[in-house]
Amino acid sequence: MSDSIDLNATEAETAVHVCFLMLPEYTLSAFSNAVGILRMANRLTDRRLYSWSVFSLDGQPLISSAGLELSIDGSLEDAADANIMMVCGGYQVKKYCDKALTDGLRKVAKKKIPIGGIDTGTYALAVAGLLDGYRCTIHWENLSSLREEFPRLEITSNLFVIDRDRYTCSGGISSIDLMLNLVASIHGHQLVQEISEQFTCDRVRTEKDAQRAPLKYLIGASQPRLVDAVTLMESNIEEPLTLDEVADYVGISRRQLERLFNRYLHCAPSRYYLELRLSRARLLLLQTSIAVIDVAISCGFSTAPHFSKCYSDLYGKPPSAERRALR
Repeated sequence: MSDSIDLNATEAETAVHVCFLMLPEYTLSAFSNAVGILRMANRLTDRRLYSWSVFSLDGQPLISSAGLELSIDGSLEDAADANIMMVCGGYQVKKYCDKALTDGLRKVAKKKIPIGGIDTGTYALAVAGLLDGYRCTIHWENLSSLREEFPRLEITSNLFVIDRDRYTCSGGISSIDLMLNLVASIHGHQLVQEISEQFTCDRVRTEKDAQRAPLKYLIGASQPRLVDAVTLMESNIEEPLTLDEVADYVGISRRQLERLFNRYLHCAPSRYYLELRLSRARLLLLQTSIAVIDVAISCGFSTAPHFSKCYSDLYGKPPSAERRALR
């Protein structure tokens, strides 16, 4: 969990008002998932913890990518009482990021209102310069192009990112994960657990969870040997290969392999391989009842202490605590 939210509202008395700014061709499902979490928080507590409004830039109705139309409460300038502003993007987002939008978003940010992007809403924030110095994420189809256009941004492939007063998620059901974590930072984990049960979520995912993004979208299609190396790693989890073996299989030197990983995946190949194995271990811990030592062995760790240390370093808790938390 990242930083808690500092809102100018008395939690017990005043609803947190979330304003959704819809861009043309917005993704309806990602928006409705986000609103659903807020609605459920109100229902389960029988209190008006959250309120929400829906805006477009000029106050005119917009059609979603599904061809459906929402009722609009007003223009962006009418969103003066927002505690949080979420920008909901969709297809062809670049076409709609004009000066009027960027100027409007900058005005919101100047008021110190926490602001976020759902799906390709992240792109609109990047164009407005509102993600400079922040970590962020976007749908995996847009990762490569966003990195090309904004090379100085710290763009991750996580499901969502909460970095101080900037919130971004990758779209789809990740808007559920983002809003659950925001609710937890305001009203606590017990409420979030109850909400997730209502949504039949098997667990509340965190920022440590990555999108299931095809590698070609993370780095583009111009590095086939890097793709081959990662595919080889994914196929050899239980008995990990050495880096020399990986390099030899894909027909390059170990030094070339290290350069490719550092340039395109921003980490050493040994670190990438380790996190790949730990990610597989986490899925086994969360989704099966396999003994922890057997999970360790199946993911290429010869001893339980070494597995536990590596797991704790990455996820902030040992494997046994991860299993207990799920129960």
